[in-house]
Amino acid sequence: MAILAIIIGIVLVAVDQVTKLYAINVIKPKGYITVIDNFYYFTYVENRGAAFGMMQNKQLFFIVVTLLIFVIFGYILLKYKIEGKLFFAAVVLIFGGGVGNLIDRIFRGYVVDFLQFSFFSPVCNLADYFITVGAVLLIISVLFCSKNIARREEKRIETEKV
Repeated sequence: MAILAIIIGIVLVAVDQVTKLYAINVIKPKGYITVIDNFYYFTYVENRGAAFGMMQNKQLFFIVVTLLIFVIFGYILLKYKIEGKLFFAAVVLIFGGGVGNLIDRIFRGYVVDFLQFSFFSPVCNLADYFITVGAVLLIISVLFCSKNIARREEKRIETEKV
């Protein structure tokens, strides 16, 4: 399962980075491209902050926090050997998105954002969506699946005692 997580994570990071290179090479010179009029645009933004542009120019802080989150997730995965598919998907998405934005912060000094919907004003990138979807899946996994996993583990332990 770890090999699969690494492969999927690498694919997510690659897709994120390729789309950001497209944004730099094609969208940046134009500023924006209308994809669907009055609905969806490619708008080039160099985000030196966090979500919604908060905490501008705190790159070292964001790098340290991202690495800390990676360590915490890694510890949880190793210590608790969580095997739920939903939790697995959540962690892979969060890691893939986190690495994609971390690469930008380290090598560019900012995160490349370019996806903008008319009904949601902040400009984002694929990594942001990976992280967001991963976070939602993580919440669902913890709220609805962790109890089932705990019950199965309790039954397994009781069966081994007999």
